[in-house]
Amino acid sequence: MNIQTKIEARRDFLKMTSAAALAALATGAPRLIRADDTKPDAPAATADTCILLWMAGGMAAPDTFDPKRYEPFEKGLAAEKIISTFPEIDTVVDNIKITQGLEQIARILDRGTLIRSHVQADLGNILHSRHQYHWHTGYVPPQTVAAPHIGAWMAKLLGPRNPAIPAFIDIGQRLEGVGEKEELKAFHTAGFLGSEFGPFVLPYPDQAIESVRPPKGMTPKRFEARFRMYRELVNQQHGDDASDYQKESMMRSMENAYRLLSSPERTAFDLTLEPKASYDRYNTSRFGQGCLLARRLTEAGARFIEVTTEYVPFVSWDTHENGHTTAAQMKKDVDQPIAQLILDLEQRGLLDRTLVVIASEFSRDMMIEGVPGSTARDQSRAKADIMAEMKQYGLHRHFTGGSSVLMFGGGIGKGVLYGKTAAERPCLAIEKPVTITDLHATIFRAMGIRPDSGLDVEKRPFYVTQDGKGKPVGELFG
Repeated sequence: MNIQTKIEARRDFLKMTSAAALAALATGAPRLIRADDTKPDAPAATADTCILLWMAGGMAAPDTFDPKRYEPFEKGLAAEKIISTFPEIDTVVDNIKITQGLEQIARILDRGTLIRSHVQADLGNILHSRHQYHWHTGYVPPQTVAAPHIGAWMAKLLGPRNPAIPAFIDIGQRLEGVGEKEELKAFHTAGFLGSEFGPFVLPYPDQAIESVRPPKGMTPKRFEARFRMYRELVNQQHGDDASDYQKESMMRSMENAYRLLSSPERTAFDLTLEPKASYDRYNTSRFGQGCLLARRLTEAGARFIEVTTEYVPFVSWDTHENGHTTAAQMKKDVDQPIAQLILDLEQRGLLDRTLVVIASEFSRDMMIEGVPGSTARDQSRAKADIMAEMKQYGLHRHFTGGSSVLMFGGGIGKGVLYGKTAAERPCLAIEKPVTITDLHATIFRAMGIRPDSGLDVEKRPFYVTQDGKGKPVGELFG
């Protein structure tokens, strides 16, 4: 995709999401759609908390959880021969192999389920922003209303586990000072549900405590006065542009923030209180610190927590060149913290009621952009038919035909391998494909939410899964 085409695609994306955001402000109170008497009641929840560990940028399945034929780098190697750039390793489950660099996760796979047949739609322009929007909301833009993040749905339909702790917390993603920031903001929202159900954003885990205490030197009386002034300012700024429901929701979000700032439970946000030995096990990166913060917030009573490796164009899992070298570093960042999070939750008796999901917006391939036959433009910056230098070695292109999702706890099966992709290129899902819609339905079922739950928004039904048609994958539950 050339620069002009990419700019035009992003401009279109921003136009539609900005229009939806304005529409959300004018939206009245959404009303719960009454279930048909012939439909079963909500499923019994198997989880109280959901943690999404988001591998932002497109984590390549053949280089992580779905190893294929491996060819080490050497000059003169043909690109068409390369599928995996890491060798496979054993795990504690006899029939499951993953790739080198994930040795700690390999030791805990007996606690979870590995899905190898997750598929994403080919959305024409394969932009990270569009695919991340689709994954996080369940809806493909454009939408006439701002679609809520799945975490916002949980905050709305389930409420907080602890009134002092935000129900929906997002850790690790900066929304300012990074590329595509407006696109990122488009799905970091509660949409028409109201701002009280939106994410409490903590881009820097080690500074989270600063977000939950009054400014240094501010007395309680002055803090209360500033809070009152801010409420008045919100009313003045939004005026008639926002519905009474949206303004009231914004006020409630401010009151929730004020309650947190005044609560002793805010110490859960303070990583300096973690014993050094424990802190060091997580301290591989900002993502690792985020996993530690997620564990502390789960203990404190958060409902939904997302921890991301952070999406910044051409950084982290967004490997358009130097794919192998970058993936090796990413594995060092995520392997130990993910494994430690699972072990800590288990040791504290929390894993059975905490659903942990590890996912990404799509996979990657050396040769194919999208899926075979896609009209999507190739965005690789390291095109080569024959390997001449190391930066060309790696999985640089976006592949939507088969990716991996790893799930732990929350009623999910243990030591299970689900689905399959082809052994040779194209590595499409060939057994038990799981769409975003059905994966979301599975997550919502674990949390006790029916996938056809919905709200009436300005006389239009809007559901937690697209059109209410998500089907939970029953085989994934233990």
